[in-house]
Amino acid sequence: MSNRPLSPHLQIWKWGPHMLVSILHRVAGDGMALVGLPILLWWLSALASGPEAYATFTDHAMSWYGIIVLVGISWAFFSHMCSGIRHFVLDMGAGYELDINRIFSIVSIGTAIVLTVAFWAGVMWL
Repeated sequence: MSNRPLSPHLQIWKWGPHMLVSILHRVAGDGMALVGLPILLWWLSALASGPEAYATFTDHAMSWYGIIVLVGISWAFFSHMCSGIRHFVLDMGAGYELDINRIFSIVSIGTAIVLTVAFWAGVMWL
């Protein structure tokens, strides 16, 4: 029994950015599904219900907590998109070398942050 190989475990694997991107991909997808979809449906129903309902939605969306939620949803979207592109490249069989995978993971995280900041800069500019 002691000669059998052990299965890999978190104590054996070295933590890396590729693991973070994988976890963030799942968190971002769940966040968009569990938070983003209800907010989208609320916005659409407020839009269809008239000026009072839309004003109520806008009051909540433009409050400090609404802005935080909307920035979080937009980050989740861009993070999920960048990670999805990374997974698409990996599915084609490229990027499995450790250095390239590490760089691509860091670029994925950084690009999501840059796109979120650029998006909100554009929103605030208008």
